[in-house]
Amino acid sequence: MTTLLWFRLDLRLADNPALDAAVAIGHPVIPVYIHDDADAEEWSSGGASRWWLHNSLSALSSEIEARGNKLILKAGPAESVINELLSETGATHIYWNRRYEPWAIRRDKRIKTTLKTKGIEAHSFNAYLLQEPWTVTTKKGEPYKVFTPFWKALRSGGDPGQPRPAPKRIPAPNVFVESDDLNSWELLPLSPDWAGGLRNEWTPGETMAHSRLDDFTETAVFDYRDKRNLPGLPGTSRLSPHLHFGEIGPRQIWHAVVTRAVAQTGNSMPHGVETYLSEIAWREFSYHLLFHFPELPLKPLRAEFSNFAWANDPDALSTWHCGATGYPIVDAGMRELWATGWMHNRVRMIVASFLIKDLLIDWQTGEKWFWDTLVDADLASNAASWQWVAGCGADAAPFFRIFNPTIQGTKFDPDGAYVRKWVPEISKLPDQLIHTPWTAKPIELADAGIELGRDYPAPIIDHSMARNRALKNYKMLTPFRTAKTLAVGS
Repeated sequence: MTTLLWFRLDLRLADNPALDAAVAIGHPVIPVYIHDDADAEEWSSGGASRWWLHNSLSALSSEIEARGNKLILKAGPAESVINELLSETGATHIYWNRRYEPWAIRRDKRIKTTLKTKGIEAHSFNAYLLQEPWTVTTKKGEPYKVFTPFWKALRSGGDPGQPRPAPKRIPAPNVFVESDDLNSWELLPLSPDWAGGLRNEWTPGETMAHSRLDDFTETAVFDYRDKRNLPGLPGTSRLSPHLHFGEIGPRQIWHAVVTRAVAQTGNSMPHGVETYLSEIAWREFSYHLLFHFPELPLKPLRAEFSNFAWANDPDALSTWHCGATGYPIVDAGMRELWATGWMHNRVRMIVASFLIKDLLIDWQTGEKWFWDTLVDADLASNAASWQWVAGCGADAAPFFRIFNPTIQGTKFDPDGAYVRKWVPEISKLPDQLIHTPWTAKPIELADAGIELGRDYPAPIIDHSMARNRALKNYKMLTPFRTAKTLAVGS
């Protein structure tokens, strides 16, 4: 008797309930990863995600081999591949950890129903979330649409449970199934090879995920509340891609930071830890929203926004893509994204607000660009975050909260360290001008070796004008707001 273990977004061996269950049976285990993007349709993996997946699978394969087994790689429709493997191996059990994307839920239900009619033991587990989406609801049994009460309800559920160690051995079959060559999947960019910055910045895999977590819990987590919004400082965990691919799980993160907090302060929830765990809970909230509102990536949760009058200027979009808007904090973020496949979360909000409200380009366009370029491209978090900025999602920032990119830059990058790193052509400007180079006097520009329009662009749009235009379109969409309300800015 043999057990199939189907890896998905759970590319780790520790705290992997499907793996634990498969090993516990005592039968030989066939670990398999199926590369199947067909059901995902427009949400098939973007370029940066494909690069990460290649390297993560390589790391996982090595870890499995160290435990006496082999990771089998198969490409094709999951249903067909599973049926072929069952016929080839005679496996009687198949275990996997659940996914929560709408297309994955539909596919997994079909597979489980078909397998059970064939007498195959098919079981799924939760390795991706702290709590299942159907278990955290209001007193009326409805999903939460506001984060704060969701966070309280999640915390009231108590300790998420102790993470389990990786098995020392994974019992292998006598004969291994033929596997695809990972390189044959062509997940890595070749012509051109644009992934040099990603290789310099990231090491995918479970080992590095825990290394990053250890580094973060040593010191940074305690300062997280104060430093998380400062992109020029190493104030965040940078665990998001590892978490997305399941190289580490939220339960592992939760216990690591709480254990460190108790050991160092005697308090399980000092301010920095609580703030950080609330960000883990925001990811959780996003997945609960996606489960209950499967159209989240495609349609605004507030239906009236379907009629918003967008400008959708392709030239402006291209300028935003390449980080040439003339607003240094926006350009720094977009260049960081292109170079590393990642962007600081505060800056993600700034560039998203600029695209949506300054350029009047719809949030779905930004969402899809992030989907292709982020190494942590996550359907639930990406969609929920873009809807939050656009003002059309659950517990969203109101549309009239329009980030001023100059104020945001000055506030969160006061010494210009972040801008100077990613927009080096203006690095010689003094701090008081680094976020507003267009206000510099000719002699100040000359001293910094800058000619606006040649070395660095002038702003592609006037923020005040753009803000007024956005509010005008918003007023046509919604009931009239008071002048005081409409004047709110940040």
